[in-house]
Amino acid sequence: MARRIKVEEFVGLLNNRIIIDVRSPGEFRHAHIPGAHNIPLFDDEERKLVGTTYKQVGRQDAIKEGLDFFGPKMRKMVEAVEQIKATNPTAEEEIFIHCWRGGMRSGAVAWLLDIYGFKIATLVGGYKAFRNWVLDTFKQAYKFRVVGGYTGSGKTVILEQIKGKGHPVIDLEDLAQHKGSVYGGFGKVQPSSELFENKLALELFKIQSTSQSPIWIEDESPKIGAVNVPWTIWQQMRESPLWFLDIPFDERLNYICKEYGQIPVDSLIESSLRIKKRLGGSVLNSVIEFLTQGNIKDAFALLLKYYDKQYGKGVNLRTPIPRDVQVVALPDLDFKRNVEIVLKAAENTLA
Repeated sequence: MARRIKVEEFVGLLNNRIIIDVRSPGEFRHAHIPGAHNIPLFDDEERKLVGTTYKQVGRQDAIKEGLDFFGPKMRKMVEAVEQIKATNPTAEEEIFIHCWRGGMRSGAVAWLLDIYGFKIATLVGGYKAFRNWVLDTFKQAYKFRVVGGYTGSGKTVILEQIKGKGHPVIDLEDLAQHKGSVYGGFGKVQPSSELFENKLALELFKIQSTSQSPIWIEDESPKIGAVNVPWTIWQQMRESPLWFLDIPFDERLNYICKEYGQIPVDSLIESSLRIKKRLGGSVLNSVIEFLTQGNIKDAFALLLKYYDKQYGKGVNLRTPIPRDVQVVALPDLDFKRNVEIVLKAAENTLA
């Protein structure tokens, strides 16, 4: 018989676990528990029909209608789980199953898989309980150390190297699949804000479960591409110590040219048009002219000045100032040396 587990135990046992989300494909696409596999009991249209019957006729008629859809799928669902287990041979034996509220959908699939012989556990309260846990996670207090700097300062690389030295790090841009600027989403597909929150909450939980050390994180605006950073987390970031990487303009420009120079010119122009009002007509025209000529460096020089101004405004809004912000002057983008300087500066500041 499948056992039922509450969300606190569920989250603590997610590592190396097969998770089956039996909600409809549309529900799953919008957001889900990271790492979950979607084996829907109903497709989107079937879910709508069963839900309408439940509301207009009653529970028992809805169950009968659902059984008409469920019966022909039973074998395929069992085989789908077998395939997932085969491709995850080291996963824990017990499989976690959930639906939206931990009701009939997960119960039906758990019954099927249990009688077939799988070891099954269902989440009490379903995905809704998990989402409540996610939102509660953002209400907790965290000790952040924030790395800031103008565009092209290599903040992401610095964070990667800080993590490599054993310090807790959260890479918001990686979770959001976006580098922050209008050019930062090229070649990537962003998750919904809800899925981004799910990923962030689990990252925070993993770190808090294994370490009491401060969490290093990059200074970000409240929105990364189309994704919103949870307000309570962003407020804590703004109130946390900031180490601002002060790197010469030309060094950053060269770095940006290498990082974004491979993006097709048409895509760069299209992205530039999205900030037309903020750039100003004359600057935008010059950027487009340089890009059309293949003069990437001069185009990015104009764009970099714009982003420096934007970032400066954001830093000036931080509270409290100025003791919360320490400028770390660095001559170039020697990341190996720079990360040591940043860590030393943090050690001295917080000693």
